[in-house]
Amino acid sequence: MKTKEYAFTVIIEPGEDRGYVVTCPALPGLVTEGRTLKEARAMVKEAILGYLECLRKDKRPVPRDVAPLKEKVRVAVSVA
Repeated sequence: MKTKEYAFTVIIEPGEDRGYVVTCPALPGLVTEGRTLKEARAMVKEAILGYLECLRKDKRPVPRDVAPLKEKVRVAVSVA
């Protein structure tokens, strides 16, 4: 299996109570959170991997990233 790397811009914002909420503009509906910045970054990587896996299963293309906003997260995905 080949591995392809993707980089997506993510937006990390303070949560209403505590912690951080993370979204990814290129991947509509992707929202996750973490109690710390470190946890939020780990959670968004996991969420992006799951999102890309669903796209692959549905044979849908991976969206292109939007213009850089706050922070980029890189994930490596195995493709058949």
